[in-house]
Amino acid sequence: MDNTMKFNVGTDQDKEIKLILKDVYDSLEEKGYNPINQMVGYLLSGDPTYITSHNNARSMIRKIERDELLETLLKSYME
Repeated sequence: MDNTMKFNVGTDQDKEIKLILKDVYDSLEEKGYNPINQMVGYLLSGDPTYITSHNNARSMIRKIERDELLETLLKSYME
């Protein structure tokens, strides 16, 4: 447990994650939710009920591990 863990997310997976996040964002917005607040709630808690089932958004976001979502978001922010 004293060793640093290394996570690698490939560029193809990054693109897929970005597309899914955009679709989920759009679905939340269509339903009248604040997409950022809802997605943060999901990322912090892991509770999928923060994401609407509209347009299959909940199923889409659950296809990706939260740590992979966070890594992609952080890389995108730092670029």
